[in-house]
Amino acid sequence: MSKTEGCCQGCMHYVFDYETPKTLVIPSIKLGCAFRFTQFLVVLYVVGYVCVVQKAYQDTDSVISSVTTKVKGFALTNTSGMDPQLWDVADYVIPPQGGHSFFVMTNMVVTPEQIQSRCPEFPSPSTTCVDDCDCIEGHSDPRGSGVQTGLCVNYSSTVLTCEVFSWCPLELDTQLPEHALLAMAENFTVLIKNSITYPKFNVHRRNILPHINSSYLKRCQFNRLTDPDCPIFRLKDIVSEAGEEFQDMAVKGGILGIIIDWSCDLDWWARKCYPKYSFRRLDNKHQVNNVAPGYNFRFAKYYKTPDGEETRTLIKAYGIRFDVIVFGTAGKFGIVPTIVNLGAALSFLSLVPMVSDWFMLTCTKKRDLYNRYKSTYLNEDAEAEPISMGTSYGTQ
Repeated sequence: MSKTEGCCQGCMHYVFDYETPKTLVIPSIKLGCAFRFTQFLVVLYVVGYVCVVQKAYQDTDSVISSVTTKVKGFALTNTSGMDPQLWDVADYVIPPQGGHSFFVMTNMVVTPEQIQSRCPEFPSPSTTCVDDCDCIEGHSDPRGSGVQTGLCVNYSSTVLTCEVFSWCPLELDTQLPEHALLAMAENFTVLIKNSITYPKFNVHRRNILPHINSSYLKRCQFNRLTDPDCPIFRLKDIVSEAGEEFQDMAVKGGILGIIIDWSCDLDWWARKCYPKYSFRRLDNKHQVNNVAPGYNFRFAKYYKTPDGEETRTLIKAYGIRFDVIVFGTAGKFGIVPTIVNLGAALSFLSLVPMVSDWFMLTCTKKRDLYNRYKSTYLNEDAEAEPISMGTSYGTQ
């Protein structure tokens, strides 16, 4: 046989030969218990956690949602020096239509009868002056109230400030009412209409469940214990379930989340797909590191005087913004995820012999004997005869 033929046969030997490991059989109750216990843990993980808890046998889809809201309620305010005023939805819900959020005004600072004219700016390090040279005509500070005219005028008997062209009189928003003007807002209600879709499974649901009719909607109100399916919520109940006091939150406002969970199990033996409501405050309410607490913004109502001059009433509105947050995942049995996840989980069974070997070579009294024979099997030639280990041991 030539040298070339010998090399070819050697290469064929390494490529096409089949090798199989030898097994050392040890009749030991301790090792057997460790081996079976490890197998039990793996099977418990596969069946209990992967299949039951994580539902890895299911195919999943994410929710697609749409939300509309409708607030109802009336409030009567009787501020000193002003006539009683009735507030309805058109007055305190701003803007009238919202997507996944709506705002309810609970407190305000009103500056009536503003006209565009000239007036002294509020005192600050950048607006106080001694004479006209300290004021720059046409200068405007984004944090100021208007455009400077270049004149230094009396703000009070002791303070001079730069005159500005603005809506006068200027808004003084430091005197916020200590108690919410619209305290009756806690009794307002909101109807939340939520429709969701799981396109992969062609599943459509509404939070107005099939057994709910128009007569039921006219008299129901959400209660977690007695009426959990009603889509009409009292604002005070929403704030209370979020762990807040409505009257305290209404003074400076805040942001609350109405969370709707649509986690659905669509298997035929379960088939559960109902909304679950929870509520949480989303803005920072803590006194430490809370420079600008609450929630507010400004809007104006414009009028014409009898002589044609434009005037407005400026309102700095404080209130609660409610954000409707919808999330959820639907699961349904699928053969592909079942095979993939079950195969991946059962692959952990290959770790059982490694754990048992470690226990055998580390924790048993005969670990030196086991280590010697295991090393012998690993190092013996493929054509060598099995080493006899007496009646207590054998090979397979």
